Amino acid sequence: MYTPAIIFKDDKLKIIDQTLLPARLVYLEIPDIATCIEAIKTLKVRGAPAIGICAAYGLFIAARSLSDKTYNEFVHYMDTDAALLFGSRPTAVNLGWAIERIRLIYQTRADLPVSQIINLIRAESIHIHEEDIQACTDMGYHGLKIVSNPCNILTHCNTGSLATGGWGTALGVIYAAQKEGYDIHVYVDETRPVGQGARLTFWELMQNDIPCTLITDSMAGSLMKAKKIDLILFGADRIAANGDVANKIGSYSLAALASFHKIPCYAVAPFSTFDLSLLSGDLIEIELRKSQEILHIYGYNDNLSEFADVYNPAFDVTPAELLSGIITEQGIISQPIAKHILSFIE
Repeated sequence: MYTPAIIFKDDKLKIIDQTLLPARLVYLEIPDIATCIEAIKTLKVRGAPAIGICAAYGLFIAARSLSDKTYNEFVHYMDTDAALLFGSRPTAVNLGWAIERIRLIYQTRADLPVSQIINLIRAESIHIHEEDIQACTDMGYHGLKIVSNPCNILTHCNTGSLATGGWGTALGVIYAAQKEGYDIHVYVDETRPVGQGARLTFWELMQNDIPCTLITDSMAGSLMKAKKIDLILFGADRIAANGDVANKIGSYSLAALASFHKIPCYAVAPFSTFDLSLLSGDLIEIELRKSQEILHIYGYNDNLSEFADVYNPAFDVTPAELLSGIITEQGIISQPIAKHILSFIE
């Protein structure tokens, strides 16, 4: 049903270069940690779960090149690579979550030969990938509980197979609905300035024969007012302990409009996206990206970026009270979200 964004086969890692979509579908091999970091920074691979999976495999590739090192040397080089990888994108919590799972292996197994530690890192990387595939399936079917039939769904950014290890988070709910025979139609937000909705989600849905309509971000409110939207679904890059959700810029606006128009609005994310160390979304670091991402849309040259005043946050934070709930692989966290998050974890 879906095109995998990440393929790990014969100990080689390949990703879809998402900067080339929709014009070209190209798999890019990741031969070393530097290429992995560059792919994450430049959005060749993107989406919180996919970034975490890619990071885990990237650390395995790094580890494999250190097989001739002593244990102390191995840990030193791995920690250096992990720190560089961690800094590649600050908002998506899955990146740090996956790195810490790999670090826990090599930092606590001084009793083993380096070759065996490398094998354990490989196994953990595959396990992280397989966990996400299952989580995507589970989120999709849990999400069916809030999908009417028929249903017009509005989605933002890209939350499908290009952003995860499986069929997706928010798009996974849509794929599950399609598989179960629901009569669904999807409005796809363009998602400026990089256009993940227009370039990636619209492409994914058309590849899977799901009825969809592409709109610019500023059209969403008019569709809600016209009662053409039954449900809003988007993903998450980091969720605070109180249920505040950091997601692609524009998500907050959709949630606020949905609240005004009394349209159900859900974030869809696995528990690996939750960061319970942060009490609220106010503490989430928001990545600021280069001005060229906006200026290039309108034909400005690179010289202007040196002195032009451009504000380009990659994410915003939706307060939990604006959401109807959060769909996870363990079920739906309903309002009051902060209280119910704790009950899910306990």
